[in-house]
Amino acid sequence: MTAIVVSLLTIAVACVSFAPWVPMRNKDLKRIFKLADLKQGEIFYDLGCGTGKVIMYANKNFKAKTIGVELALPLFLICKIRWIFNGDKNLFFKFGNLFKEDLRKADAVYIYGMPHTIKNKLREKLEKELKPGARVISYVFSIDGWQPATVDKPSNKDVSIYLYKR
Repeated sequence: MTAIVVSLLTIAVACVSFAPWVPMRNKDLKRIFKLADLKQGEIFYDLGCGTGKVIMYANKNFKAKTIGVELALPLFLICKIRWIFNGDKNLFFKFGNLFKEDLRKADAVYIYGMPHTIKNKLREKLEKELKPGARVISYVFSIDGWQPATVDKPSNKDVSIYLYKR
């Protein structure tokens, strides 16, 4: 019973602090990584990584050091199970608050967050910590106050994906 309560609490906190978990569409992975222009050996973060789909794709296809941060315990456990079956030495999943993660070494950061949370919390963190040239890829929502380098929206049926360069 305690495990269920803890799991539900972590899901609730994750939803309120950044965004609810919404599975991304598989067809958008190629669009995301075309914008990210990820190179072998770069450091790629997924903040609020959910079940690890984006991180697993980055790790498999680009041989980057990939780090997923997730606060919802059930989703984190799914990530760890996926790591057991598909992981390698450059794939990391961290259980914790993305706002406490040190992003100074990041070359690229992927986010799916609610606009008010990005504007009020995450934008400042990214501005303080990201090194010059780091890329931020935001799925669906723009970052208020930043000018995107590119917006990918091929059709009205597709969601927007925003690329920002620091």
